[in-house]
Amino acid sequence: MKKLTLAALLLCAVAVKAQQKVIQLYPGAAPGSEKWTWTDAENDDNAWKTKAVYNVSRPTLTVYPADPAVQATGTAVIICPGGDFHALSFYKEGTDEAAWLNKKGITVFVLKYRLEHTLGADPAKEFSVKAAQTGFEMDKLKVVPLAVADGQAAIAYVRSHAADYKILPNQVGILGFSAGGTVAVLSAINATAKNRPDFIGAIYPYISNRLLKPAPVDAPPLFIIAASDDPLNANEQQNTNLYHEWFKAKRSAELHIYAKGGHGFGMNKQNIPTDNWIDRLGDWMNDLGLLKPLSNEKTAAQKSAEGWASLQKYYDDLVHNDWAWLSKYSDANTKVAPPAPGEKRVIFIGNSITENWGDIDPAYFKDNNYVSRGIGGQVSAQMLVRFREDVINLKPLAVVIEAGTNDFAQNRGYIAPENIFGNIVSMCELANINGIKPIIGSVLPATDFSWHRGLEPAEKIVALNDMLKAYAAKNHFTYIDYWSAMRNDKNGLKVELAQDGLVHPNLAGYKVMEPLAKAAITETLKKK
Repeated sequence: MKKLTLAALLLCAVAVKAQQKVIQLYPGAAPGSEKWTWTDAENDDNAWKTKAVYNVSRPTLTVYPADPAVQATGTAVIICPGGDFHALSFYKEGTDEAAWLNKKGITVFVLKYRLEHTLGADPAKEFSVKAAQTGFEMDKLKVVPLAVADGQAAIAYVRSHAADYKILPNQVGILGFSAGGTVAVLSAINATAKNRPDFIGAIYPYISNRLLKPAPVDAPPLFIIAASDDPLNANEQQNTNLYHEWFKAKRSAELHIYAKGGHGFGMNKQNIPTDNWIDRLGDWMNDLGLLKPLSNEKTAAQKSAEGWASLQKYYDDLVHNDWAWLSKYSDANTKVAPPAPGEKRVIFIGNSITENWGDIDPAYFKDNNYVSRGIGGQVSAQMLVRFREDVINLKPLAVVIEAGTNDFAQNRGYIAPENIFGNIVSMCELANINGIKPIIGSVLPATDFSWHRGLEPAEKIVALNDMLKAYAAKNHFTYIDYWSAMRNDKNGLKVELAQDGLVHPNLAGYKVMEPLAKAAITETLKKK
């Protein structure tokens, strides 16, 4: 937490990925499978050696927003994992690719489409048994139309909610692996303007001769990746046949066939050229203009990330040059004369909450003979190091200690609450042994930090304040309960008292704190 004159650094937010949103693709039972009663499950102990989702009867989309630290492209990709219509390789052929695409500014929706019913708990094992039986593919073909319908429904949903996800309705594509490639390619067949994909990625797609269709006259651009040693490609030349259908229709298509890779390589690293297939997908998307930023201006999250980096550099420089910033008040301290007879000097030591206080309401300090020694961004350990120079040597009668906020914000890395408490106790002990009466201010309420989001400090602050209050009572020190007077119903800082909405008080906030501090100081100075 730095002084708000450096607000460009303070208000930077580090993006933290929120819990993924899951959308039910249909309001009730999926059309065509109304009598299916089973629910999807996961298995990670199977011959496929990957986590598999199976028994999908209620299709869903899981949303993976574009990385806010990069410029958004407005492009959306629906990913259809493979798994022979018996399961979904949701991670190897879903979330792994989503993470890569997110960093290109693309919003991703991973689709769980309908599958054949698995009776046991191991879809891979059951698939192996069925694959050896006559009529296996004919059974599989029964679920294909349902899965394709789910793909088209997914496209329609994303396009109709484009504004909600800040994407462009004419940049909604679909990317499928193996059986998911079937869904992706066939989603363009008999499609309407509402559910037609704007581009298709087919990664070692399963497009047997029974499934192969002529490319529609409005077929979207198609990208195909496969390997020569893939048994599906070797048996029926599925990938080259698919490419030729698009070629015959004079529609845009690109085909890459690697010498090695087999089937189902996904994002696996095998130290062969297929390891880089997704880069070729990126090249193709870039040629189509799908990776072009919506705006040349930096996003707020980009600015936040850059600001956090600058803030960290500031702290790193202090580590090497003046970690506790002893030089901050060195000149000012030399100008502070020894206390005059009867003078009731009080020092406030703290972080930017203390430093800003003196800037926002200087009369409060001047009229009461209070001296501010706050430094924005500081943690309790830094205050402890400079306690002699900025407090003891100035010979006050009392010191108001306000520390802890930046410890919870991890400005200098993680620190356990017990160690924050220990640093504040050490300052109290140093004050007490030097004849200075310590006054402990509670940590102000906060639910988040604009410069380092996602740390959830609210309840940790409550716990530390309880420790500080008990310590003060046990040692007959004064405790100032700012927290209770300034908290909202979520144990955060009341919005009307905060200039940044989260941590730093505005003038109204300081007007709440001032009588509490003055009363505590008056009470303390009366003590023998």
